[in-house]
Amino acid sequence: MFEAEPLLKILRQAEVEFILVGGFAGIVHGSARLTQDLDIVYRRTPENIRRLADVLKSHSPYLRGAPPGLPFLWDEETIRRGLNFTLTTDLGDLDLLGEITGGGAYEDLLPDSRPVAAFGVEFQCLTLDRLIEVKRAAGRPKDLEAISELEALRGEPLP
Repeated sequence: MFEAEPLLKILRQAEVEFILVGGFAGIVHGSARLTQDLDIVYRRTPENIRRLADVLKSHSPYLRGAPPGLPFLWDEETIRRGLNFTLTTDLGDLDLLGEITGGGAYEDLLPDSRPVAAFGVEFQCLTLDRLIEVKRAAGRPKDLEAISELEALRGEPLP
């Protein structure tokens, strides 16, 4: 079973600015759904990109699903030139998102996040209402399936 704690700990220790979104954000709000990766929206400032490149470098980041041996250089320039990365690391899978559908970038989501302590770490997490909105906007089958449970956690009647 995938554990979020190691990735969350190293990101916080490196002072990376991020907001937890996706399946683990749902778990923070009480969801019973399992997820196999950590989804975060990261702040795209030069300092934060540097911290992100440095902290992940020693954990073998590689593009998830890419053929083995494909040349991939993980550094600040790669992050600056890209936006969203689906990575595998020796600590688990990480979706590193510069922005998300229906939510935008870190600065757009920050007002709809709150500090939480979960998985042995303190970090920013998307609010339940905003999480439901971005899952609805993403429109993927797995996101649409999760909405019913998240709405129930919010206390809304199921449709």
